[in-house]
Amino acid sequence: MSSNVTHEGPAEPATPEETRREFLYLVTTAVGAMGAAIVAWPLIDSLNPSADVEALSSVDIDLSAVAVGQRITVKWRGNPVFIDRRTAEEISKAKSVDLAELRDPQPDEARVKKPEWLIVVGVCTHLGCVPLGQGPNSDRGDWGGWFCPCHGSYYDTSGRVRRGPAPKNLVVPPYTFLSDTQIRIG
Repeated sequence: MSSNVTHEGPAEPATPEETRREFLYLVTTAVGAMGAAIVAWPLIDSLNPSADVEALSSVDIDLSAVAVGQRITVKWRGNPVFIDRRTAEEISKAKSVDLAELRDPQPDEARVKKPEWLIVVGVCTHLGCVPLGQGPNSDRGDWGGWFCPCHGSYYDTSGRVRRGPAPKNLVVPPYTFLSDTQIRIG
């Protein structure tokens, strides 16, 4: 009977040439990985927002000079933001709307943090026009809010679309009250 089992002796130590080859593979791999990281870092870093973009990400506004019934426009992220200090009558009208009549039903309470202040991005949700209604003598449409003459969209005193091709209400940006007369948008 013959056996296919062979007995090998103790493992032979690696030759200096084999040890050197393994070391060179390890060093080459490490240097290659470091080189790839050095090349990739500027590309990855370029994807971060620039300082001017970060500065526009939020804006603080002092509301102390805005009178009841007055509307102002500020810029945020390159878009106009309409700030309306609504009258008691405008608040009442906005709250009394039957939500079933609205294309994009939202109660007024869901669109404001304080009933007196309505803050919306002033860009029509149809094709991105800027609606009229900010000036005291501007056409505010049939619902006293804003009117986009480009395609005939009408918004009410809560910025909700009431008529026309606009599919959605004016967007409410993220904002917080820092005090009774200061807000931060963004």
